[in-house]
Amino acid sequence: MFQDQLAEKVRPFIDLIDDMRSIGIDKELPLPTIAVVGDQSSGKSSVLETLSGVALPRGTGIVTRCPLLLQLCNDRTVKWEAVISYGGKVVEFDEPSEVVRHVEHAQNVLAGKGVGICEDLITLKITSSTVCDLSLIDLPGITRVAVKGQPDDIGAHIKNLILKFIKNKRTIILVVVPCNVDIATTEALKMAQEMDPEGTRTLAILTKPDLIDPGAEKNVLEIVHNRVIFLNMGYVIVKCRGQKQIDENMSITHAIEEELEFFRNHEHFRSLLREEKATTKCLATKLSNALVKQIKVSPTKHPTFICSPYTKCTLENMWSVHQVVDEYDQKHRGTELPGFSNYRVFQHVVQKLVAKLKIPAMTTLQKIRGNISLPPCIQDSLCPHGFFIFEQQSNIVKARIGEQFEMEMLVYTQDEIFNKHLPKEEKAEGSDHNTRSKYPGLLKSYYEIVVQRLADQVPMLIHYFILKESAKIVCSEMLDLLHRDDTDIILQEDSEIGQYRAKLQAQADRLLLANDKIIINYV
Repeated sequence: MFQDQLAEKVRPFIDLIDDMRSIGIDKELPLPTIAVVGDQSSGKSSVLETLSGVALPRGTGIVTRCPLLLQLCNDRTVKWEAVISYGGKVVEFDEPSEVVRHVEHAQNVLAGKGVGICEDLITLKITSSTVCDLSLIDLPGITRVAVKGQPDDIGAHIKNLILKFIKNKRTIILVVVPCNVDIATTEALKMAQEMDPEGTRTLAILTKPDLIDPGAEKNVLEIVHNRVIFLNMGYVIVKCRGQKQIDENMSITHAIEEELEFFRNHEHFRSLLREEKATTKCLATKLSNALVKQIKVSPTKHPTFICSPYTKCTLENMWSVHQVVDEYDQKHRGTELPGFSNYRVFQHVVQKLVAKLKIPAMTTLQKIRGNISLPPCIQDSLCPHGFFIFEQQSNIVKARIGEQFEMEMLVYTQDEIFNKHLPKEEKAEGSDHNTRSKYPGLLKSYYEIVVQRLADQVPMLIHYFILKESAKIVCSEMLDLLHRDDTDIILQEDSEIGQYRAKLQAQADRLLLANDKIIINYV
């Protein structure tokens, strides 16, 4: 019916998108498309019927229960043929009257019989000499109240399904709104604004202009002229078959002719014909041009559109193998250092060197232990506990130092730490070449790590157990002295120190007295 609306040179672009979608590329990459959104009973089905030239499922409630990709291909050599694809099935037929039956059957297979919905796509490709070159996706009508057999949150399910399609920034959102409702409260337009707040890819269709109340025509004109809610792609007003015309078996061809006469003779809307803002024919032109423009400006036709994701995909597959190897390497890292062809020889040498360090460590412990004791008065008061406190802590330190040396026999360090200790010319390269000449440097580097660990750990053990922990125990023991009867005697000062303190105090008193006399007599 609108076979001249799209130039032959742009048909390959739409074919390209349809072919890519047929092989499932849309699951990996966003493809330009047109998504039809509207409330139930908004006239959405009537618009699609006029564009496609065939009857689609109709009724009350949810009629479109699965997304329907409608591919219209103009071919002057073909009278009419169709192919419907869903769930891996492909059915060909050549009778327009069979469309409703095939679509309803596909919906029952995918969504089950009843009123449920499904996200799986049904593809209906119609090739004819009487259709325009166009591809669009019809989505379930927006509903707010669940009917019998539907889940309570059916409205949320439908909304999520619609948003899934229109969130793609390459999708043209075709919003269908009846003329006799308040456009500002239309849920379909709200969803479009949510995903396309600037209105750059939203086109609105105003339906049912014959049902508006007298006097409301000016309000409709304000909307069409983009003065109420601005949309960059604008508005188109159409008049499709109503239920009465369908019941009277009015053909779609006749309905298109009647639509043109309606706008020509309408007092308020006839000007919209000249402005190309009215009739389904004008809508078809706008949609075809908009879709082709979207395809041209998108990177879809550029080779990198596929190459980049393909490269990423293949690299991820390769990376998964490397990742497994790296995880295994990290898990076992440190137990065998890089740069050794015969690791056991190196391990044996290190263990012998480490064993020689144990005697100096124990000697240091004994020297420090010998220099630590309690004051005589406290030692006498705590006897025999005072002596045992330090002996007990010394034994703990001795055991811990022994454990530390046992651990050092394992020969372990992180490769990164080990490599930092190597001279630049001896960095481990993971190769066995010339390994023997590197042994002295490698051994020295690891020995420095061991010495540093022991130099930190042994003093920390001695400081913690001999000093800090012993002090805690002594404090606890001394608090117990407060409950003894001889506390005053225990805390009594040494007699010699007491005598010396008294002597100093008497001397200080004499000096102060002498100073006072000097002040009185000479000042």
